[in-house]
Amino acid sequence: MTAPVLVRDLGGGVRRIALNRPERLNAMNRGLIDAVGDAFAAAQDDAAVRAILFTGEGRAFCAGDDRRDHAHPGTEAAARDLVDAIQRVTREICLRPKPVVGAIRGWAVGGGFEWAIDCDFALWAEGAQGFFPEVSLGVFVTGGVTALLPAVAGLGTAREMLFFGRRYTAGELHAAGVAWRVVPEPALEAEALAVARDLAALPPQAVQAMKGALNRVGAAGLEAALALETEATVAGFLDPETTARIAAFGKG
Repeated sequence: MTAPVLVRDLGGGVRRIALNRPERLNAMNRGLIDAVGDAFAAAQDDAAVRAILFTGEGRAFCAGDDRRDHAHPGTEAAARDLVDAIQRVTREICLRPKPVVGAIRGWAVGGGFEWAIDCDFALWAEGAQGFFPEVSLGVFVTGGVTALLPAVAGLGTAREMLFFGRRYTAGELHAAGVAWRVVPEPALEAEALAVARDLAALPPQAVQAMKGALNRVGAAGLEAALALETEATVAGFLDPETTARIAAFGKG
């Protein structure tokens, strides 16, 4: 069976974590979510790792929830277990000390868009696009984006992106402050690796202290946002209209 996540050390203290369901545009199922959380936890715990490169194999970073593999939670316990697994990934990326560089190509949708925003330095390929379909489906966002997105893009832009679910190009995301840099697709991973290597070469104590301060002060209320998102997402999963909306998504 193919591993849902590929992990490789690239030398110089950089570890690459890549989503590995390219035939499904790296869409999220429970196996992928758990594997991503495990990979980030291991990287954060490994003293030899000083920076993390996060990307996806194939044509897309992550196309959101996998409609084919979607198992809609029917009980509060099941819904909470799923949402806790999703939020665990964000805690490993944002609230653990090592910097994360994103290399985002193709689609970054829903939870995949959240993971891109979670990265400390997100490089987007010129043709990449991102959007949030959650509100239109009767569910809620996760990933701490209710704190992170207003911090980088402003409250008005965050409202627009989260309520209306419009699709944004990499250039638009850069103008909004969501994409740190936009680079040509062929250069994406090399550019991201260069940034990761620059971070890994800096004094780790100073880098990790700076990340901790920025993510706790600059994105004030990140922990509170994660808790509020969890409750709202659990409630959304239990709404009887949500299953039909999710099943119909992408068919129209």
